[in-house]
Order: sequence, then C-alpha cells, then structure tokens
Amino acid sequence: MTLRITLAGSTGWVGKALVAAIAKAEDMTLVAAVARSAAGRDAGEAAGLPALGVTVSATLEEALAVPSDVVIDYTKPEAVKAHTLLALKAGRAVVIGTSGLGADDFAEIESAAAVAGKGVLAAGNFSITATLLKRFALEAARYVPDVEIIDYASAGKSDTPSGTGRELAETLAGVRQQGTAKPVAELGGIPATRGGSVGGPIPVQVHSVRMPSFVLSCEAVFGAPDERLVIRHDAGSSAAPYVAGTLFAARKAVEFTGLKRGLDTLL
Repeated sequence: MTLRITLAGSTGWVGKALVAAIAKAEDMTLVAAVARSAAGRDAGEAAGLPALGVTVSATLEEALAVPSDVVIDYTKPEAVKAHTLLALKAGRAVVIGTSGLGADDFAEIESAAAVAGKGVLAAGNFSITATLLKRFALEAARYVPDVEIIDYASAGKSDTPSGTGRELAETLAGVRQQGTAKPVAELGGIPATRGGSVGGPIPVQVHSVRMPSFVLSCEAVFGAPDERLVIRHDAGSSAAPYVAGTLFAARKAVEFTGLKRGLDTLL
C-alpha cells in the first residue's frame, strides 16, 4: 500500500527536505502540499527539485480536497492546532512537527482524534538522537530529583520553550521526585529569572536562550551533592535528522487511534 501524504509547510526548512524524501520513498507519494508563498507552483520546483506534478495550495482546506491518508504539519505555532483539527475532521491521520502547543491544546486534539477514529503523533523533535536525550533523561530522573532544562534556539524562533524542551519538561515532571531547590513562590528579587515552570505534578524549570549561532539545542541538567550530570542534544544546520523520524511517524500514524506524544512512544 502506498501512503498518500499531504504536507503543510512544504517550502519550509524541514518541509523542503520532506518533499525530497517523500519523492524518493517507495511506499509514499506526495499528493498535496501547502505553502501560501508558493501557491500555484509545482511542489517539487518550489522545493528546488524537479517537478512532481503536485500543485501547491494556499490553505490546508484546499489541499484536503485531494484524498490522502496522512497530513504532516510543519507550519507555524499559531496555525498547527486548527490544521490538526481540520485534518481530523476530514478523516486524516496527522503528524505534528510544529511546536507551540500546550496541554489544553493537546487535550482538545486527543478528544478530536478519538471522535475521528484517527491517530495523531506529535513530537517536539523527530531526531532519533533527540529522542534518546529524552529516554536517557527519564532514566536519570528516577534517581536524581533535582533537574532543570536549558533550551537554546536561534534569535528568530518565536515560541518558548522549544517543542523539544517543553516535551522533555512535561515528561520529566511526571516521573521526578521533589527537588531541593527553594520553590519559585518563595523567592525574592526577580523570580522570573528562575525560568518557566512546566508540567506536573512536580514542574520542571525551563530556561530558554534565544541568540544567533544556535539552531536547536536542549540540555537536561541534573544536580546531586558534589556532582552533576548534563545530557545534551545539539542540532546542526541541516534538516536531515528530522526527516527519517517524521516519515517513520507517518507510517505509524495510520496504525493507531488517538494522540501519542513523542517519537519514543513509537520506538
């Protein structure tokens, strides 16, 4: 069976790499693409490739007129929730590669996925090595209760924390024990400098750094008396690390119903 893919954000950093990868995949075909800036153009040519015979649509609603199995979304934080709900309503499984969604957003998406009988896979990072960061950090959190996250990205990234940092914090908050740091509510000075509290029941403090020279990096810092453990992932300038994980998720998204968060849930 050939998996029919609708790709939203087809001219973006990861989107262009996905167009090329889907074109080469033997078990997938790109049937529709979305990119407002390239509407009306061939999706292959818009991504710097030979023509694929797929015309780029200006909106996902237009693209969904073409039958498909999975919608992959690499657009913008302000658009991804509406895209996901629209795709589910149209009977598509969804892979979310766009960050910026919160717990309430995911709760709504989970309900919609159940009603639609379709699968949604959302991951803060589709890189295999970033997924290993999460797995190793989860193991460390079972033994070391004091943990904080530092999330690095380029100066132009609009959402904080990154999807990688947010997903990691929410996951760690569900398994960690109470740390020894003074609660933020008891601090003087400028409490905001302690970062944002993410997740529960025991939140994790996340600190976001935004400046030139970073692409995406994330580190979990664990502290114990007289010792410290840092587990860190650094992304390079290429989108290649995210492509294989995204296509893997697209293949799996048609096999389950409901919401799964994190590529590790499929490994």
